[in-house]
Formats: sequence, structure tokens, C-alpha cells
Amino acid sequence: MAKKNKQRPSEDPKPSQEEEEIKQEEKQKEEDAAEEEEEEKSFEELGLDHRLIRALLKKGVDKPFPIQQSAIPLILQGKDVVAQARTGTGKTFAYLLPLLQKLFPLDSGSKARLAPAGFILVPSRELCQQVYKEALSLIELCRVQLKIVQLTSGMKTSDLRAALAGPPDILVTTPKCIRDCLSNGLLQPASIRESLEIVVLDEADLLLQFGFGDDLKALTPVIPRRCQCLLMSATSSPDVDQLKKQILHTPVILTLSEVEDVKDEVISKNVQQFWISCSASDKLLYCLALLKLELVLKKILIFTNTIDAGFRLKLFFEKFGIKSAILNAELPQNSRLHILEEFNAGLFDYLIATDDIQTKEKEQANGDKHVDSRKSRKHSKAKLDSEFGVVRGIDFKNVHTVINFDMPSTATGYVHRIGRTGRAYSAGASVSLVSPDEMEIFEEIKSLLGDEEEGDTNIIAPFSLLTKDAVESLRYRAEDVARSVTKIAVRESRAQDLRNEILNSEKLKAHFEVNPRDLDLLKHDKVLSKGPAAPHLRDVPDYLLDQKTRDASKMVKLTRAAMGDGKSSRRQGSKRKFRKNRDPLKTFSAEGPKRGRKDGIKGEGKGTDFTNNSKKQKSV
Repeated sequence: MAKKNKQRPSEDPKPSQEEEEIKQEEKQKEEDAAEEEEEEKSFEELGLDHRLIRALLKKGVDKPFPIQQSAIPLILQGKDVVAQARTGTGKTFAYLLPLLQKLFPLDSGSKARLAPAGFILVPSRELCQQVYKEALSLIELCRVQLKIVQLTSGMKTSDLRAALAGPPDILVTTPKCIRDCLSNGLLQPASIRESLEIVVLDEADLLLQFGFGDDLKALTPVIPRRCQCLLMSATSSPDVDQLKKQILHTPVILTLSEVEDVKDEVISKNVQQFWISCSASDKLLYCLALLKLELVLKKILIFTNTIDAGFRLKLFFEKFGIKSAILNAELPQNSRLHILEEFNAGLFDYLIATDDIQTKEKEQANGDKHVDSRKSRKHSKAKLDSEFGVVRGIDFKNVHTVINFDMPSTATGYVHRIGRTGRAYSAGASVSLVSPDEMEIFEEIKSLLGDEEEGDTNIIAPFSLLTKDAVESLRYRAEDVARSVTKIAVRESRAQDLRNEILNSEKLKAHFEVNPRDLDLLKHDKVLSKGPAAPHLRDVPDYLLDQKTRDASKMVKLTRAAMGDGKSSRRQGSKRKFRKNRDPLKTFSAEGPKRGRKDGIKGEGKGTDFTNNSKKQKSV
């Protein structure tokens, strides 16, 4: 019996098996992590020039993204490449880095070109500006002699001729501008056939959507057979497939899902998606609650479907002391670029962008019908820029939250909107306000993203932080203010904003070229309302908030504090400069400080504390 009792403690295999399984799982995780680290390649292993690697390090880029790891070696080998990946995954550097390296001047004297060696074709002027700036900064950091030029369709013929003189090595432009240069004799087809080495179609699906199909067809015969062609796109369509057959030759097709060896995600898993069910008339109320109760992280990008809806939202916010800026195709190009620059720099937290693709299509469809029926010019609307798209082709930086005030007309439009946040694998969130009339498109979006049974990624969850009690506590104020934002007020504010932006864009253009620092004084979040905001509407009293809303607001504030304030010191720095430039003699006062001048005498020993006070000030 004693022997049996001694053997029993040793015969207990269950705990040891569980421990072994846990250890095996941990070992597998460590091995998988080690394999991933081994699979990650550096820019040197991809074959990039040391000058480009040095330039990337100066820009704070030390590791390539997955799409760059696959695309860069293939492009350097001279192969045609089709890269399909969602926005914010590094497609621009995937083609820009090897393009620059292939066009680096050799030590020996290269023969003079009669036309540019590289074409980068983009769908919008804003994207043209962004690609040009990125390429120019890399060229300057590499210290190589490469000339890059950007052309837009709004330029004068004399300016186009001056820009093409030389000629430049790289041309960043739209397909329409290339076609205009060919028709005006500024570019010769024979010269292009001799000099052109590489062509890039960036955002190819958007090129076709913006109506550049005919321009690309006209350009196709000019492109030589030996020319390397690259096509970058976020989505695939039959039109994009047809474009591949027209321009590319046996291309290597890369998709992000194949590159990362994971299931293809329509939207990055770093973006949390939420939705709120409400009536169309309550959307102003719910949007106010999200912002005023601070339940979402700043910076915030708000999408509307019409320009009037954007101005109505801006006027509504102003009544509650919330400053915001407007971005739409009606504004001049210089104003749009400066608005983007200020928003990316963090000078304001709320940007209301109009996704007016439907409006442009309606205007084009109705353009022929109303040619003869011209009314008074006083009520005619400003022409929308056909080469501007706020949903695609614009690099919004550090956007933490996207709010769909109006739901997009298509499911792909939703994907492109949400793609404005969570860029470069950073965290982000989206909140969509869905009315009963928009439930049909909402169901299409859900079906595109996938079923809930397949996994938790790409699932739109209800926004639980906003309670009904919190919304109802703001209803009386919101509905009262919403009644004051009439159609006449919207029309007047829209005209006023357009006049201000045209003045900023045209009249002061020469002044800003000479004095670029004065751009800091231009503010695009100016108040358009005639009357000031009521003081009692600026803050929400504590007695109106329930405990759940308070806890949610505190949680968001703590998250923002942990992520960093994110406010730019650009405007503060400009103020400090102006303070320094003031006349120093005017800062002196014959009177002493107020604290020590009460009744002329206060404390006989005050003079002895002078040194201590100065020490305290220095330490602070």
C-alpha cells in the first residue's frame, strides 16, 4: 500500500500536458515572429541606390512597406508592373524610388534628350502637387542633377513652353495636359518616342473615372514599345483591365493580399468602423453630439455629398463655437492646396469635405439640356473643377476620425472615404450616420466588407459611446439653431467664402510668392455667420451629461493625451516672431508691476526678493 501511495503523485499527466501545449504555442509564436523578421527586407537588399537610402533616412523612412518590397526589385529589373493596393500602403514610393534610380545621370556624359524620360500621369492637380513635392525633396536630398516639372491644364501656353524648355527629365501632369501639349506642338511625338523610358499611371482607376480615357487613348500611339509602364490602382475594374492591355506588355500583377500573404482586406484592420442609425433631420444633432461631447479623436474629416450641405454644417457648427474649414471643387486651386497644407499642419481640427462626384455627373448630363436656357448670371453657380476629387488622390495626414455625414452613393466610395484614415498602417476610426433612406447602400457596403461570421475585421459596429440620453439633452438647442440656418444663409455664406478664397488665391498670389511666411496669417476656418455664437451654446453643462457619456469623453481625452497633443507650433511660432519684431522700447513702462504697487508701499523687504524672483522665472 505504501508503494502504491508513493507512485500516485507521479501519475498526474493532465497539468503537464496543458503546460506543454502553452509552451508549444509560445514557441510557435516566437518562430513565426522570427520568420516575419527574416522575411522583411531592407532598402539595401531591394537594390536601392545608397543616395536614395540616405534621403529616406533623412525623411524618417527606414523600412519598406510590403508593396514596396515586391514592386521595387521588379521595376529595377525593367518589368512592367501592376500594383493594386488600398490607399495609404506606400504605392507612391513603390514606383517613385526605382523611377528616380533608373533616371539618375551616369558618370559618363549621357546623350541629350529631346523630351522627358519619365511621365507620371495623375488624375488631379492636388495629387500632381504632392507627387512633385515628394520627388523634388528626394532629388534634393540625393544631390543629383535631375529636373522635374509639374504641368496642369490651367497653365498658359507660354508657361508650358518655358517649363518644357530643356527639356525636363521627369514630367508630372494629367493626361489631358499631355494631350494639349501634343496638339499645340509643345511636345513632339518623334521626340517622345526617342526619349521616353518609363510611364507611370498613378490611381489608374481614378484616371478613368475622371474622364481621361480618351486622353490616354490619344497618348498610347506615342509611347514606344520599349518603354517600361507601371500602373498603380486601389481597385480593379473592367476599364482598368482594358487599360492594362492597351499600354502594358506582359505585366507582373501585384496585389496587397498576395504580397502580405493574408486575406485581402478591403479596409485596413487598424481602422475601427462604427455607424449610427438616425433620421436625416437628426444628422446635425448627432454630429454635434460627437464633436461637442468629444467622443471622437481629432483631427476629423467630415464628408458631405453636396456643397450646400457642407456650408450648412459649417454654419451650424459656428453657432456652437466650433470652427471648421470647407474643401470642395468650387474653390480655386491655390486655396485648396493651402487648406490642405494648413489641415495637415494641424492648424484646425475639423475639415468638411464635399464628395461631389454625383454633382459633377449631373452637371455634365444636364449641361447640353440647358445650353439655350441661360438665366441671369447673378444666380449662376461657379464651375466645378473636373480634375478635383476629395475622396481620392489627396494625402490627408494624421486624420484620426472620418465622419460620413452623408453616405456615399457607392460601396467603393465608402472604401475610398475610410481610406483617408489609417494610412501607413496607423490607427484610425470612422463613424457613419445612416438614415432610413440610406439603408440600401449601407447593406451593400456591409456585403462588400464581408460577413460577421468570417471574422471581426472590416465589421461596422454600432457606436455605443453615444447614448440616447446624451443626444436628447442637446436636441432642444440643436433644433433651435438648425432652424436659423436657412437656405438663404447658406447661399450667402457660400458666395462670401468663394469671394474670400478667390481674393486670397489671385490678388495676393504675387505677394505670397515674395513673402511666403505671410501665408500663416491666412485662415480658412474663419466664421461666416453674421452674428457671434451665443456664449451659453459654446459649452455643454455637466448636468446635461449622464455618467456613461462623461466616462466615454474622459477615455477619449486620455487616448488623445497618450497619443500626443498633435497641435502644430507653426502658428504659435509665427506669433512669437511677430512679438520679437515689435519695438522693444514700447514694452517698457514707467510704472512698476501691479503686484508691488499697491498703495505705493507694501513690505519693506520686497527689494531683497528681486534675485529670487528672477531665479524662479528662469527655472520656469
